[in-house]
Amino acid sequence: MYDQILVPTDGSDGTRGAVEHAIDLATTYDAALHTIYVVDTNVGIDASIPGTLDAFEDAGENAIDEVIQQAKAAGVETTEAVVAQGAPHRAILDYVDEHGISLVVMGTHGRTGLDRYLLGSVTEKVVRLSDAPVLTVPMPAESSDKSA
Repeated sequence: MYDQILVPTDGSDGTRGAVEHAIDLATTYDAALHTIYVVDTNVGIDASIPGTLDAFEDAGENAIDEVIQQAKAAGVETTEAVVAQGAPHRAILDYVDEHGISLVVMGTHGRTGLDRYLLGSVTEKVVRLSDAPVLTVPMPAESSDKSA
């Protein structure tokens, strides 16, 4: 059913559940697991300051390396990873199209009310615009309570 599964990560606790689900599904369906970290260059990253972009890309490498290690520990044979730049939802959707992704597994950060309306949601945009099915995994209750 699913042969190419994508799990976007931002390295946060909110994506842990999504990563676990994606790895479980990759194991169940003997699917290739893809992971992507997107450096959001649309939020005022000043690339003219030496090392700024590199620092974000290093954080991305660390986040995807963590996913790869978890996948290997679970016995997932094929993993592909990339650090991309741009608007996160657009980079994810482009990756889905370019790699024939059959399922996207994404975490939600549990924003509600005005925050959700003003900030938008990468997950929500991907759900609305993706040609591939998108499985959303809510943030664990203990992680979402930290901000309260």
